[in-house]
Amino acid sequence: MTKVYLGLGSNVGDREQQLNEALRLLDAQPGIQVTQVSSLFETAPVGYVDQPDFLNLCAEIETNLTPLEVLDCGLKIEQQLHRVRKERWGPRTLDIDILLYGNEIIENQALSVPHPRMAERAFVLVPLQEIAPEVMHPLLQTKIKDIEVPDETVTKYHKR
Repeated sequence: MTKVYLGLGSNVGDREQQLNEALRLLDAQPGIQVTQVSSLFETAPVGYVDQPDFLNLCAEIETNLTPLEVLDCGLKIEQQLHRVRKERWGPRTLDIDILLYGNEIIENQALSVPHPRMAERAFVLVPLQEIAPEVMHPLLQTKIKDIEVPDETVTKYHKR
């Protein structure tokens, strides 16, 4: 089994309910077990800023699925929860990103792992530091807890 870290976010509809449903659906997938979940954090949007704030969390899963199979599961769950892709970084009911897949480095047309912008985003680093502080970023060769969090406002929404 491989430990995989996912970033989840929502800023449309009942954000908390959608994140909880996404975790339930992930855990129900054959070959995936959700083993740890961060607190929820509220963050302002990045990129396209004229949209509602996000709720974000990170989850640790253990899986025997390949990285592309995990990606496919995430995309299917996004669709189940009515994700519509209109514009890059636009509003969404759900976003699931693979942040880390074990200590693998993957670069192909479908997937880049570690997530290429995770070290630039407080909404990823803050919840990831909560659940995986000692995990090594395979490209930066730095523990997650030692990656400097960008200066963005990230507010703990509530303890899970």
